[in-house]
Amino acid sequence: MADEIKAKAESRPDSRRRGGGRKARRDERQSIAPSSAVGAGHMGGTFKPLSDIDVENIHQSVLEVLSTIGVGDPTQELLDIALPKGCVLSEEGRLLFPTSLMEDILSGAAKEYTVHGRGSRKVSGSVHTSDHKVHYVIAGQAVTTFDAKADSYRPSVLSDIYDFARLVDTLEHVHMAGVPVVAGDISDDPLKHDINCAYSVMSGTEKPFSCYFSTKESLGMGIEMFDHVLGGEGRFEKEPFAIFGGCPILSPLNFGEDNLEILIETSRRGLVSDIAVAPQAGATAPASLAGALVQVVSETLASLAVVNLVNPGCGMTYAGWPFVSDLRTGSFSGGSGEEAILAAASVQIGNWYGLPTSVAAGMTDSKVSDAQSGYEKGITAVLASLAGCNRVSECVGMMGSLMGLSFENAIIDNDMLGMAMRTVRGIEVNEETMAVNVIRDVAHGAGHYLGHQQTLGLMQTEFLYPNLADRQPQGPWAEEGSLTIYDRARDVVHATMTTHFPDHIPEEIDAAIRSKFPIALPREFMKDASGRW
Repeated sequence: MADEIKAKAESRPDSRRRGGGRKARRDERQSIAPSSAVGAGHMGGTFKPLSDIDVENIHQSVLEVLSTIGVGDPTQELLDIALPKGCVLSEEGRLLFPTSLMEDILSGAAKEYTVHGRGSRKVSGSVHTSDHKVHYVIAGQAVTTFDAKADSYRPSVLSDIYDFARLVDTLEHVHMAGVPVVAGDISDDPLKHDINCAYSVMSGTEKPFSCYFSTKESLGMGIEMFDHVLGGEGRFEKEPFAIFGGCPILSPLNFGEDNLEILIETSRRGLVSDIAVAPQAGATAPASLAGALVQVVSETLASLAVVNLVNPGCGMTYAGWPFVSDLRTGSFSGGSGEEAILAAASVQIGNWYGLPTSVAAGMTDSKVSDAQSGYEKGITAVLASLAGCNRVSECVGMMGSLMGLSFENAIIDNDMLGMAMRTVRGIEVNEETMAVNVIRDVAHGAGHYLGHQQTLGLMQTEFLYPNLADRQPQGPWAEEGSLTIYDRARDVVHATMTTHFPDHIPEEIDAAIRSKFPIALPREFMKDASGRW
């Protein structure tokens, strides 16, 4: 597939590239085996922005918030579950979580879970969240998609979700898929929207993914659809290849009825809840970064308490996503330094509890692929990775303060995430890698290391080579068209979208699904991109 995509890009009639010796040089470079310097699940945790005393103080403040302030707007369903198990309803109607209860919940909460891949990715593509293992995830629910032809954003539609899934299917440094945009063309029908979003991702990739269901009915239908793909009733709950998102908390410190209902139902079924708790410092959380951490941890642990009161030990992602406001305007700032350090601190606290972690990082406030986009994405993604986040979300193609998604930037971000993962892997120090004998050989011999056996042996395992980033001298770069990284990404997107049509759901199973569920994605979209790319 990689060779086919490269050939397609080379044959584009509107290509800005020049001829000459470019193809021969490129073919020579590509003949080298792919690097194995990084993979999914390298262990982070080396970056800790908080001291041990800081973490303990935040934890004690969180226990005080939960036991004395609590969370407002509990539903009757939740009260019927929580009050007999030790929670207290305050005079103000807020649900309080006593400290002893929270300590018991934390000690018994699930410390890991696995989201399975399917088909060819069943083993190698599964994501196991434990021990600070780092993975990268496309997610987001943006409302617009960047159209490279028009050089502008447009409202996102259902086919975008499928197209992003099949693009992610080819990106080696993106380990989980998701529903990164809203299907605006069917958003007026929640059940149809939920089912089609899940179907589109599942059709585009066999990587595990996260998705969202807005009602119990659509959740039940979605699981039934997943069972169809796995070949029988109850199969999905035994080997789940998806986890279920939602925002059960409306900051500051109130439950959101619809998402709370789904959190309870998902927990009853024993499935993993991939919540997102996202208060915004200076708007829906304190402006002090420490105060924002206290609130986001309180809200996240309140969600954890709900899951474990419903079904002790059921999996849930500790997804404290503290966001930041630009206090000059009140707008969200996803690429700021404050966002980077807050996200890393939230991960550190989740790791301190021993819980599976997620955080939003790799975001940018820029609307285009420029220097601002690069440095904001890089800084936030690297800090979250080094902190040991199990699932770094929002890090693939997200633009414009989470309002837009770009296919081209997803390709660029794949390069960036590979480099971020290389920093997570770190440096292995042992007798062999310290290379004293190699230094002796070279000092007494050739005087350079270029042809040494160790150098050749480590070429693909010690070093990661970017797919897009240019490392050529100026002359060859100019000869090949003076292309920017965005130019190259645009070519790869075009080639991928016009050639990569995965067949992850057998035709007979797909037909059975379409006969039973309100699938809106046309079959022809899944075989031919004529007119769209």
